Amino acid sequence: MKRAPRSPLEPAALADRLKVLAEPRRLRIFNLLMDGVQCNCELGDALDMAPNLISHHLSVLRQAGLVEVTRDAVDARWIYYAINRATLQDLNAALGAFFDPARIQPRRPACGPQGALVRLADIPGATP
Repeated sequence: MKRAPRSPLEPAALADRLKVLAEPRRLRIFNLLMDGVQCNCELGDALDMAPNLISHHLSVLRQAGLVEVTRDAVDARWIYYAINRATLQDLNAALGAFFDPARIQPRRPACGPQGALVRLADIPGATP
């Protein structure tokens, strides 16, 4: 049975994308692509990595949906890489929502020494 695609806001989907980007070389590639479309030779010059290693990392980024690939219409030997904007927008929204300080709620632990404390202000009718 085929599973439905996960929402980018789902913690497991977010974690999968973050794992892909957590590798320093992939993060460098992703950062270069944030400057715009790049071809193989431009990436190779900027990264000082073996071509097969660059291809491997680009493949992982593609499988995660973070990078798009386009072959040149005139000469198919040329391959161009770009950020998948829709995925980037989803990731940006998910991270923004996840790390939003407004999500932090006032709360006291229900256990431990702080859970056992009873403040007079919490007891109806009590005076300090």
